[in-house]
This record gives sequence, structure tokens and C-alpha cells, in this order.
Amino acid sequence: MLTVQRVIEALGGCIPDGAPYLIDVITEVITDSRAAKPGSLFVALCGEKEDGHRYVRQAFAAGARLALIEHDVDADLPVVDLTTPGVVAALPAPACLRVPGTLAALQRLAAYWRAAHPQARVIGITGSVGKTTTKELAWSVLRQRYRTLRSSGNFNNEIGLPLTLLKLDSSYQRVVLEMGTYDLGEIRQLAEIARPVVGIVTNVGPTHLERLKTIERVAQAKAELVQALPADGVAILNIDDPFVRDMAQLTPARVFFYGLDAAADLWASDIESKGLEGVRLQLHYGKDALHVRVPLLGRHSVHTVLRAAAVGLVEEESWEEIVAGLQDVAAHIRLVAVNGPNGSTILDDTYNSSPASAIAALHLLEELPGRRIAVLGDMLELGDETEPGHRKVGRRANDVVAVLITVGPTARLIAEEARALGMDEARVISVDTNAQAIDVLTGLVQAGDVVLVKGSRGMKMEEIVSALGRPVWLTH
Repeated sequence: MLTVQRVIEALGGCIPDGAPYLIDVITEVITDSRAAKPGSLFVALCGEKEDGHRYVRQAFAAGARLALIEHDVDADLPVVDLTTPGVVAALPAPACLRVPGTLAALQRLAAYWRAAHPQARVIGITGSVGKTTTKELAWSVLRQRYRTLRSSGNFNNEIGLPLTLLKLDSSYQRVVLEMGTYDLGEIRQLAEIARPVVGIVTNVGPTHLERLKTIERVAQAKAELVQALPADGVAILNIDDPFVRDMAQLTPARVFFYGLDAAADLWASDIESKGLEGVRLQLHYGKDALHVRVPLLGRHSVHTVLRAAAVGLVEEESWEEIVAGLQDVAAHIRLVAVNGPNGSTILDDTYNSSPASAIAALHLLEELPGRRIAVLGDMLELGDETEPGHRKVGRRANDVVAVLITVGPTARLIAEEARALGMDEARVISVDTNAQAIDVLTGLVQAGDVVLVKGSRGMKMEEIVSALGRPVWLTH
């Protein structure tokens, strides 16, 4: 259990023997005061738009036991100074602990707590596309044998990853963590906190180029995960991606290749997309060959299946356990089918978007019967790849869809490219907002239509799905 004593020790303080507050339990570590409950530790982070110090009083009112602060708060609250090491002789309840920086303190506390649980093997996942789906399916496989913790939602950064690790207790045997990055050095820092023994790299593509500038620097950033692995660890690498394949030279860990190439340790053949019924394929590992059906949408999901199966093999699970995990519909996979208006089907792929993932989604759309409609929003953070990336998607959309709707100023490039290739003007519609897209779809969609909705996270295109759809066939 995380206690007051351990929090203070992790942050450089010490407590005299016999202090009455030593065993007070911290029930949860939070950065949102609205989530406070009795026994919480509230970390007051200073963000670009909000300063958590404004909400310390609210956190205490909801029952928080401690708050980490880095500057004065507008409240008459007891404060214990931990900006320099020393003995904490008294600690009122509730109390603020003043530290040099609250984000650094959160990370230091998480690193301390992860080190206190050596029984939990950490599996780190990074890559340009497919991190979240891989995390969910890997968790589904591992939990067939092990009690497994995973990062929730998009908790994949310098705040979310520490918060996940602070949920560890002695019962957990495995931890699956998504590791995102915007710049060099960030995954290295996350790995220093989490100490992964297994690292998975999905692929390298033109994402976050506004900061990283080139795809080579994207690869360099992703490689920080495999470089951080111990010599007795395992790097699970995509043999089909040359940038990822080359990372085998950078890691001290054992390399496990997966992909569609028969030279890989684990590879797939006989791939058949069954539309909304999932994907069939044959898995090959040494002398083993298994035919499986997995409830994921589209041929591009095969690499996700391979990554999750590879984790199971590395962690010494049986094929029975691995296949059960792959077929477990409780896994929270992102791309789902939803009942749309007038007897249509909506493909909800609104979690995020990039040129590669958008084209993969269009590949899936092409495999499905009915009139195909694509609603595609801006793809953000592409840097110099913004125009060519959007135009590439426009070319594929022209090949696949009967009606193209774009949302946002940059997505108009998708529409421009489709028109330039001869797509009928009447079948290409560009709007500025999700509300306008909803209005268009409401008057357009007919029975039997299949509507793909996809855009970057910042576009909030789930609003379109929420307005028009309800779940019908889910992979979670």
C-alpha cells in the first residue's frame, strides 16, 4: 500500500519513528480535483491553461489526505516544506507538501513505487500508429494467465504513465504501458520511470513532425524504448517496417521479430478479412501453425494480432491462453461498428488519425458491401507532411468511396485531391464543423450505407458518432 510515509520518503523527506501518521493509506493519486475521494493524494500541476493549485481546497473538501504543491495556494492550509531534504516532524491532516516541481515529484514518486514492485514485469509499447489497440489486445492476452494492469485511455505521457504506475499493488504480475512522444528524450524518460523489460515497437510513420521534423527523428525517438531495455529483456519488433527492423542493432535485449515475412519469429499468412465478422489468418511460430479468427476489423489488424501473440509467447503463455485473449471481445479496441440512421452502419474510428491509419481504414471500408461514405477530419501534427499526407488520403478516398465529407480546414486538401482525380463535385462535401457534418449526414444516409468517421483526436469527431449512432457490434 502507498502510505504517507512512503510518499515522504520518495520525495526526499524522512519521518521520526512512531509518528502517528506513518500508516495513513493513500487511496489514489490524482491530478484532477474532481476525482478526489477520502485518502487521495492530489498533485497540483501547472498547465498552460490551468493551474491545479487553484483547486487544492476543493480536493481537500472531497477528502484528499495530501496535496503536492510547488507555489503558494490561495487558502489557509498547513504546508510542509520538502524543497530541501529533512525530517518531517509533524504533518497535519490534511496537509500540503511543497516540492520544487509537482510534475517532477509525481514522476519521482511513480519511479519509487514501480521499484517497490519488482514482481511486476512492465511491457512498454510505442510506435506511430496502433499503440492503443496493441496495448488493449496485449492486456487481453496477458490477463488470461497474469493479473495485469494497463494504462487507461490515452495515459501514455509524462503525466498519465506515472499515474498508471501508482495504481500498482503487490497482486499485479504484469503491466502494459503505452508510451507516446512528441520529441526526443521523452520515451527515454518514461522508460526510466517504468523500467520495462519488454518493449514493442509498432511502426514508424510521419506523426508529430511539427516537433520531430523528419521521419528519421521519429524513428530515433521510438528507438529510445528498445535502447532502455535490460540485457535480459525482449524487444518485439516489426520486421516489415525497415525503421523498426533496424532497431535490432540498437538494443541490448533479445530481439523477437513479428510480421508478414516468413523470416520473422512469428509471422502470419492466409489472411482473409471477413468484414464486420473480423479477420482470419494463420499464425506461424517455429513448427507451430494455427488458424485463428480475431474480432478485429480490417487486414491492417493482423500486425496488432501478431504483436499481442508475441507478447504472450515471450511471457510463456500457452497457445490456448493466447488465442483466448485474442478472441476476448472484452478488449477495448478502438475501431467499432455502430448502428447508424435509416438502417446504415457507422465505422467509429474517431480516436485519432494519421495518413497511414486513415488509408488502412479506407482499405477496410472498401471490403464492406453497401454504399461507402467517408467522413474524414483534419490530421494534426504532421508538419511538412501535412499537405502530402492529406492528399495521399484523398487519392485513396477517390478509389473507395461513393461520397466524401471532409471536416476542418486542412481536410479540405483531401477533398481537393479527390476532385482533382475526377471525383464528381456533387459527391465531395467540405464542412468546417462536426455539427455541419451531422446535418449533412442526417439528410444523406440511407439503408445499407457504411459510413467511416475518422479524424485526429483534436477534431472530437466522436461527436458525430454520438449524434447519429448507437453500438451494434463491438470489439469491447
